[in-house]
Amino acid sequence: MLLQVRASPAFLPSNSSSAPSPSSQAPAPSAFSGKSTRRPVVSLASAPSASRAKARRSVMAAAAAKLEDADALIDSVETFIFDCDGVIWKGDKLIDGVPETLDLLRSKGKRLVFVTNNSTKSRKQYGKKFETLGLSVDEEEIFASSFAAAAYLQSIDFPKDKKVYVIGEEGIQKELELAGFQYLGGPTDGDKKIELKPGYYMEHDKDVGAVVVGFDRYFNYYKVQYGTLCIRENPGCLFIATNRDAVTHLTDAQEWAGGGSMVGAILGSTKQEPLVVGKPSTFMMDYLAKKFGITTSQICMVGDRLDTDILFGQNGGCKTLLVLSGVTSLQTLQSPDNSIQPDFYTNQISDFLTLKAATV
Repeated sequence: MLLQVRASPAFLPSNSSSAPSPSSQAPAPSAFSGKSTRRPVVSLASAPSASRAKARRSVMAAAAAKLEDADALIDSVETFIFDCDGVIWKGDKLIDGVPETLDLLRSKGKRLVFVTNNSTKSRKQYGKKFETLGLSVDEEEIFASSFAAAAYLQSIDFPKDKKVYVIGEEGIQKELELAGFQYLGGPTDGDKKIELKPGYYMEHDKDVGAVVVGFDRYFNYYKVQYGTLCIRENPGCLFIATNRDAVTHLTDAQEWAGGGSMVGAILGSTKQEPLVVGKPSTFMMDYLAKKFGITTSQICMVGDRLDTDILFGQNGGCKTLLVLSGVTSLQTLQSPDNSIQPDFYTNQISDFLTLKAATV
């Protein structure tokens, strides 16, 4: 289904679906005009991003190649963007060979960026996690979907007198606070319950102009109802999702239900598609390209998920490398049912070391 939302300002996250027919689009008013609760829609796919995605898909027919010459790939790009969960670590356990691999790439003058859909931590908190795992990573090299949500609101000049209702954890709140936005909800609403008795009416803050939904271990019915009321009844209220990941790595022992399950609950009650700022939306890719002044053709996206990481890279016009150390298995990659093929695949990023040694 094509993701559609209201007003489409600069940096609007884009989607990989094909463009809708002209009749399905309508002019977009100011997001906070307050004149109507009936929302015109526009496509999430901006023209530049859509063109890049189309160009990438034109060469996707061939199956992904197994990475054989790591040096050739390394020399062909300036920047490597790494997903974190399933690529750098699993849960709180570092994947073997990661420190040496990152050191190798830095020694070759490559820019390293770490992008995660996990919104439970802020960039500063992720910096501490990297440090705990023995990795030296600057905060400016980290981009979490919690940061993307705040950055998107800044990019559309979200009114400072409006509030954000958070269905998610501390990471989103910290990034909103750093960006100067008012917020409510989050973990503190995790203990709240609704007493369903005859005539009960739930109040909500009419000044909420956006509901941001991310992974939330304190998710409950109170949050579903509160977020639903804001989106349905507050004129122009945005429905923003940090990501729609089906599963996540809370531990290295198994997969756990991801942020997509929380987003799905709000989608189900509002019948409205969210605006997604995390992968595979190109918002973060466009943001990074502008921030660092790099062209996306000089980027290699490295990840373990086909429908988020690899699609994120392809939507942005980057080279893509799938690692099999996380969610995706070789069987899934090579399945006839899989239509997303990266440029290359390998077992884990430390293969950069062994493949390099094999070609010396």
